[in-house]
Amino acid sequence: MRQTDLFGGTMPAAMRVAGIDEAGRGPLAGPVYAAAVILDPARPIAGLDDSKKLTAQRREELALEIRSNALAWCIASATVEEIDSLNILQATMLAMRRACEGLVIQPDMALIDGNCLPRGLVCLAEAVVKGDATVASISAASILAKTARDADCLTLHAAYPDYAFDQHKGYGTALHLVRLESHGPCPAHRRSFSPVRRLLPDYCGSI
Repeated sequence: MRQTDLFGGTMPAAMRVAGIDEAGRGPLAGPVYAAAVILDPARPIAGLDDSKKLTAQRREELALEIRSNALAWCIASATVEEIDSLNILQATMLAMRRACEGLVIQPDMALIDGNCLPRGLVCLAEAVVKGDATVASISAASILAKTARDADCLTLHAAYPDYAFDQHKGYGTALHLVRLESHGPCPAHRRSFSPVRRLLPDYCGSI
């Protein structure tokens, strides 16, 4: 997994590079999360990978290690209301920008998973397709964002147990769609997403 060998060469050793990634673009409910991480070259973390390839237990273990060993890290989100008013892409970009701005150390460069860049970042930035599997700092960010979102889904489950958010994490699984059909959308659902939006006329009085 590469660390700094982008842009046709190796970055200066003193350059502080933040990896940024998101979690939760696809689900029908809950905020979208993003994280930014500046790793410490003197304290490498073994086992970093795309968070989706790791077990939940391994993600939690690595998240603790990232928080302990990184030079700086920040987790941010965009709310359901922001997702519905901006659209999911722009809300994701907003969460990424918030994560970058929340770092206690300002990065010289941000490496962002995917092919889109947030506007208004405080530093130079480069999009890296599949960066969560190839760039260590982006992998670290993907792990922090994913574990934060999973924890939020447990909070949603406690508030709205009828929807089983602890099982499907908000994604449009068969179980979630059945519960959504039975109970109608709850305040945590993204009304701009079609499986939710189509139910709004029947349940608008209870939201």
